[in-house]
Amino acid sequence: MNKKLYGKLIFELSRKGRRGTAIPEGMDMAGLETIPGSLMRGDVPELPEVEDPTVVRHYTNLSTNNFGVDTGFYPLGSCTMKYNPKINEEMASLPSFATLHPLQPADTVQGALHLYWLLQSMLSEIGGMAEFTLNPYAGAHGELTGLMVIRAYHDSRGDMRRTKVIVPDSAHGTNPASAAVAGLSVLEVKSLPDGTVDVDALSALLDDTVAAVMMTNPNTLGIFERNIPEIARMVHAAGALLYYDGANLNPLIGKARPGDMGFDVMHVNLHKSFSTPHGGGGPGSGPVGVRAGLEHLLPYPRVVKNSDGTYGLVCSDDSLGRVSGTLGNFAVLQRALAYLLTLGRDGLSMVGPLATLNANYIKESLRDLYLLPIDGVCKHEFVFDGLRDKSGGVTTLHVAKRLLDYGFHAPTIYFPLLFHESLMIEPTETESIDTIDSFISAMREIAEDASSRPEFVKNAPYDTPMAHADDTEAALHPRVTFFDLK
Repeated sequence: MNKKLYGKLIFELSRKGRRGTAIPEGMDMAGLETIPGSLMRGDVPELPEVEDPTVVRHYTNLSTNNFGVDTGFYPLGSCTMKYNPKINEEMASLPSFATLHPLQPADTVQGALHLYWLLQSMLSEIGGMAEFTLNPYAGAHGELTGLMVIRAYHDSRGDMRRTKVIVPDSAHGTNPASAAVAGLSVLEVKSLPDGTVDVDALSALLDDTVAAVMMTNPNTLGIFERNIPEIARMVHAAGALLYYDGANLNPLIGKARPGDMGFDVMHVNLHKSFSTPHGGGGPGSGPVGVRAGLEHLLPYPRVVKNSDGTYGLVCSDDSLGRVSGTLGNFAVLQRALAYLLTLGRDGLSMVGPLATLNANYIKESLRDLYLLPIDGVCKHEFVFDGLRDKSGGVTTLHVAKRLLDYGFHAPTIYFPLLFHESLMIEPTETESIDTIDSFISAMREIAEDASSRPEFVKNAPYDTPMAHADDTEAALHPRVTFFDLK
């Protein structure tokens, strides 16, 4: 591969007079629509002049710069970057669904409404909830919707003092952000040395001003919160509700249900647990489920099954209102349902154990070279606090950049904020033992190089389209273009 050509923009490849196509002289243009004179440009646009093969190669090369689960191992902790089966894409592309209009009358889209109803019913069973809405567009949007349900619940009871939300110090950043957008203030509860929530500290924060406690289980450190039943009892005794952040539902699918643990409201990330596309700003989906007694507060429209077996849309007067244009990102919902139907009950029950097995296998294989701040069995992910041998000055960032040379995406780095050199690894259940062993081998080589030749690791990456950059220089003096159109 010619790296000079590989990294160039299409304008840099332009040569005056080159063309990929040409209109034959004398071609009859009669009958073709013309642009009205009022809309015509006054000057010739500065477009790149290149031949057809260069255009194809340019965009093909550009596509290889985008790393994803289809190009390599993506152990991004807290994000569950699992493989998206291609059968899901085929199902979402079926013309009978792809050509529907979101505002068609309900009696003309019974198949789509059945799909919607079936998925929300399956998620209710998986989560142990009474009902789900699939309307929210993303995980954070689901969090906001769930908190709006909680606010609506307290308001409906005239309990207007409850304006605070408690979140653990290990929580995802979206938790406090969603609470703030919902008009609620945030209180932080500390974690114990074993990574779980300090129940005594939580108890001291609970009073009649708390609307909800938001928790993730397993938590962001990959540790299962064993005290959830006691926490649920405390929260409910204080008159508040318990919210489940479904970001880490993947290891629990088919094995444990948040509703059975005492959670009142939850959201799930279809891109994390149910194998729909992830990243790039969307589209996404963050369905929200509620326990019995809260269903009427869910956003409208709600899909219901009528007594005659048909499906319809209802809008409750008690609902918190509309949170999306129609019924969410329907094509994403199709992919999630295809995933669920493909695996079935037995297949789903294997997701959590395999994800847990893979994570613990990597953790135990690397703990002699990487600092493990919390010992014991993890679930789907775990966190190292950088290298054990820090004498060479090799940081978590250096390790992450060096991994690129091995063809692996870096794990999540510097999150959670509980540790200075956090390196958060989540292999998911979909990766083979060969891929995982290759990743372990790469991590071990990097650790050994960090001790024997640290400068080599610090100057990585070497085999990417853009080599090692000066981070400070890039921040102070960014180069946002490679060419001058003038």
